[in-house]
Amino acid sequence: MPSFLALCAFVLMVFGGYGAVNQPVQEPAWPDVIPGFAFSPYQKDQNPQNNVLPTREDIIRDLARLQGKTRAIRTYTVEGVFGDIPELANTYGINVALGAWIGPDAVSNAREIDRLVSISRSAPHNIVRMLVGNEALLRTDVSVHQLTAYLDTVRALTDIPVSTAEPWHVWLQNPELAAHVDYIAVHLLPFWEGVEMDKAVDYALNTLHQVQARFPDKRVVVSEVGWPSQGRTIQQAVASQANQAIFLRRFIHRAQAEGVVFYVMEAFDQPWKRTIEGAVGAHWGVLDADRNPKFEMRNPIIAVPHWKMLAGVSVGVALLITLFLLTDARALTTAGRSFLMFNAFSASTLVVFILYEFSQQYHTWTSVAVSALMLLGVLGIVVVVLAEAHEWAEALWVAGRQRLLGKPLPRETATASSALPFVSIHVPAYEEPPELLKATLNALARLDYPQFEVLVIDNNTRNEATWKPVQAHCMSLDSSDHRFRFFHVNPLAGYKAGALNLALDHTDARAEVVAVIDADYQVASNWLRDLMPAFSNPSIAIVQAPQDYRDASDSAFKALCYAEYKGFFHVGMVTRNERNAIIQHGTMTLVRRSVLDDVGGWGTHTVTEDAELGLRIFEAGHEATYIDHSYGQGLMPDTFLDYKKQRHRWAYGAMQIVRAHAAALLGFQKTGLTAGQRYHFLAGWLPWMADGLNLLFTGLAVIWSVLMLINPLAFNAPPLLISVVPFLFFVFKLVKLLTLYTTRVGTTLGQALAATLAGLSLSYTIGHATLSGLLLGRAIAFARTPKTGQRARWRQALAAARGESICALALLSLQVLLLARLGLQAQENLAWCGVLLLQSVPCVAAVVVSLLSARAEGLVDEKAESLV
Repeated sequence: MPSFLALCAFVLMVFGGYGAVNQPVQEPAWPDVIPGFAFSPYQKDQNPQNNVLPTREDIIRDLARLQGKTRAIRTYTVEGVFGDIPELANTYGINVALGAWIGPDAVSNAREIDRLVSISRSAPHNIVRMLVGNEALLRTDVSVHQLTAYLDTVRALTDIPVSTAEPWHVWLQNPELAAHVDYIAVHLLPFWEGVEMDKAVDYALNTLHQVQARFPDKRVVVSEVGWPSQGRTIQQAVASQANQAIFLRRFIHRAQAEGVVFYVMEAFDQPWKRTIEGAVGAHWGVLDADRNPKFEMRNPIIAVPHWKMLAGVSVGVALLITLFLLTDARALTTAGRSFLMFNAFSASTLVVFILYEFSQQYHTWTSVAVSALMLLGVLGIVVVVLAEAHEWAEALWVAGRQRLLGKPLPRETATASSALPFVSIHVPAYEEPPELLKATLNALARLDYPQFEVLVIDNNTRNEATWKPVQAHCMSLDSSDHRFRFFHVNPLAGYKAGALNLALDHTDARAEVVAVIDADYQVASNWLRDLMPAFSNPSIAIVQAPQDYRDASDSAFKALCYAEYKGFFHVGMVTRNERNAIIQHGTMTLVRRSVLDDVGGWGTHTVTEDAELGLRIFEAGHEATYIDHSYGQGLMPDTFLDYKKQRHRWAYGAMQIVRAHAAALLGFQKTGLTAGQRYHFLAGWLPWMADGLNLLFTGLAVIWSVLMLINPLAFNAPPLLISVVPFLFFVFKLVKLLTLYTTRVGTTLGQALAATLAGLSLSYTIGHATLSGLLLGRAIAFARTPKTGQRARWRQALAAARGESICALALLSLQVLLLARLGLQAQENLAWCGVLLLQSVPCVAAVVVSLLSARAEGLVDEKAESLV
């Protein structure tokens, strides 16, 4: 019942939220007839830049739509069919303010003027004004001297009032222009000046009054006034359908009261203007490109007229997501269920509204392709957020763990040696320092367990001085029952998996369980005695203890690494264990020998043979359990480069597994995998896949930003809502990590932030690995992670983060260049620069962590000790 009430509350929240921001706003009614419209009869698929022009039939249909709604129209050119507009408009009782286009080409200008004068002298006589040029001075296509010469020429040849159309400030800056016109034709477009819509009408009329006061002897006609319904934001000016309706209805009411002659900008949307004014240029029409009204003319204005439908779709999608997230959610508390519902409803509302906004735009093939990529990116982020939210809920809000966790107690029969299974411990080694491996073997010799053997498989180590001392040490530890055995094989194919398969060939026939530890791990004496009881359940094939490390206090770099590792072992593995879906991660793992043989041993086609084996065991229908208690400690990488190589191998190997087991993971192949196991394997690797997509996005963002610098009108910044999504995702991930680290892992806030820094530093590497693994999937060499190596010097540290440094420099440089080129006017541009800054954070983190790895031991962070 509490969950149902929470669900109802979220449904009401969506409808209430939509309703609250879509309250009807009553404004003055649009009059039956207005003085004039700016008239460009281009249809949706027409473009003068491609010489695809309206036909007479197109113009006739458009004029018929305006009949009875306006007394006049203003045009911009007399070239071609546009010169027929006065004749065609007369049929519908519409007057014309006839315009001639003036540009930088003197020959074209002369041709326009000649035809302008010719048309003005011909019947019908419905031309009430003439306009020589439209914003020609604003564009600096001609000088004031050139323009006045054109004006004087036309005025000498006609009795019809002549002017040129310019924004209000151009008239005030060039007052000498007034002597060459019969009236002042002024543009009032406060949107371009970044004026807030609520203040825009007052601003427009105040500027009109300034022009009237400056030229008291001239009549002032507003040749363009309007507001766009879509497009970028400029300072406080927001382009929206509601703002367009409110501005125009208010302005018309005020202008008519003052007796102002005006032409609304414009009659019909002009999608072709995207290329010269950006996306906003396509949306100035009162009617859309399909000639449908865009807003209410008399009834109250609603910001999103279809909000009830959008709310309903949002709720429907949210219910489907909730149903999926709450599948097998018996252990979740009401708080956990409510948290998942909140994320489902928030995500669905965001996606539905973004899709709605996308549907309101005019698109070219290029914009469709770019928008589709952006939408896919948003959907990808949403999927990752929902998967992360699911893990968050199951880590924080559970009534109790149902499967084996924590340090188990030995079973009663464990005191009898004969009741304990024989264990074969395999230690693969390659180029390991002899003293390191000796310490590992000494720890194994101290095991409080009666029946075990240790097989050291040294594969492909070339230097006898490296492996001979280990061989001798095994002989010194050996007893009459040959407990410690050493094998040196060179050459041996298959890397670590090949060594482990060789060990299987030499495993004692009495062995019921195979254990694997890495060469640097020193196990606790009670490791086997504590974990063997789990195998009393015949369904259990894997018993896994977490990896742990003993060198976290060696340096600030290793303190960061240690903090970052802990999240997976104490959060991710714990939640996965509840659905029998843990990742087998090699060291500190115990595998039932018979199952290992049945599934064909260790796989050599992937560089993460441990995780791949675990998946095959699950596919065979067996179970695994995770003991959230440390029974051994190893060593972490000494340099950032080694840290990157290790994570590259993990991520690349995971993608090899996805490729090889895709049919089973997606349910297309019948195996023993449960739905929960398939979910956790795919959801667990989703963040890594997201890093791959983010790397692609970063590359596209760089390309798009360069195009914005080259042609900012044709290549606009993405919509504000799209740019906000990465910020929300970053904040979500940060809050999740800090919350779970401090509450479930038990770190301090500083340690949680350290883990965040370390994790961010690997984003570039993981992204590269996942893309390579998914797209290529070819076999690569097993990259051993060196331990007890030399600390990186400063130059080496910088080289280790060379790619990230270049990426950060490119992103930060583009941000500065965009701000310098485009200024601070448009919120979309600022948001996009923020996205570039956000994309640079992982790259900067990589440089910082790499430099930390070069610090001398004497500069170790005092907090490092507390991480152990």
